Amino acid sequence: MTAGHRLREIRLLDPVRDHQRIVHLLVCYEFPWDMTRSLEFALFRTFCSPRVSELLNRTREFQSRPQKRYDDTDIIVSELMEWGYDSERGGAALRRMNQQHSRFDISNKDMLYVLSTFIYEPIRWNARFGWRLMCEQERMAIFYFWREVGRRMGIRDVPDEYGSFERFNLEYEKARFSYTDANHRVGTAVVGMFAGWFPRPMRPLVRAAIYSLMDDSVLQGFGFRKPSAMTRAVVLGGLRLRGKVLRWLPKRRRPRLRTQMRHRTYPQGYTMAQLGPPGT
Repeated sequence: MTAGHRLREIRLLDPVRDHQRIVHLLVCYEFPWDMTRSLEFALFRTFCSPRVSELLNRTREFQSRPQKRYDDTDIIVSELMEWGYDSERGGAALRRMNQQHSRFDISNKDMLYVLSTFIYEPIRWNARFGWRLMCEQERMAIFYFWREVGRRMGIRDVPDEYGSFERFNLEYEKARFSYTDANHRVGTAVVGMFAGWFPRPMRPLVRAAIYSLMDDSVLQGFGFRKPSAMTRAVVLGGLRLRGKVLRWLPKRRRPRLRTQMRHRTYPQGYTMAQLGPPGT
C-alpha cells in the first residue's frame, strides 16, 4: 500500500472505533522515527515535575541503569502502539506496566499528566517537524488510544474531551514544573545515556542538540544551560529540512517495528518478565 492509499484509508476510519488501527499506521508506516523521538521527549518532559523525578531519583533506576530503564519503557510502549492494547502482546505489555506501577505510590494527577504527554507531545512534534501534518483522524486517534490505555491502567478522571485534557496538560506544567536537584540528576543521566549512543567526539554536539529541542520551562526545570540562538536555529532548521526532504522520498512500504529490533539491553530478545525493576 502506498503512502497516499494509507492516508486515504486513515481518513475513512473512525478515530473512536478504529484508533488502534490508525495508531499502528502512524507508528509503523507514516511517522516511525518522529513518533519515537517525540515520545522520548514526552517522557523526558515529565521529569521536570519534582514529584515524578523524586520517585525516579529514589529508585535510582536512571542513574544506575538508564539504558535498561529506557529499553523497558520503549518496548512496553511499542508493544501497545504497534500491536494494539486488545492484542495478546499489547495486553501482556499493559499488565506488565501495571505490575510495575503498583509498587509505587504515584498520585493520580501525576499519572494523568504523564498520560497526557503521550498524546500531545507527538502531535506538537508533528506540527513542528513532520513531513506532513497529521489529519484530524490521526490526532483524535492518538487521544482515544491513550485515553483507553489510561482507563485500563486504572487512572481516574481521564478527560473525555481532547481540548480539556490538553488544558490539563498545560495547567499542570505551569503549576508543577520547578527546578530540583532530583530533576537535574535524573535529567543529566538521561541526556548522558542519549549522548552515549554516539562516538565520544560527537557527544557534546548531541547534548547541545537535545537542549535545543527543550523549551525554556524544561531547561529551567532541569537546570540546563540555554543553548545559543544559533545552535537552536541549526537544530530546529535541520529537523524542518528533514521533513521537507521526506516529502519527496519514496514512502515506507513495510512496517518499521521497534518490537522486532535489537535492543541494547536485550540483544538476544526479551520476555515481558524481564522488563522493569527487579522484584516487579
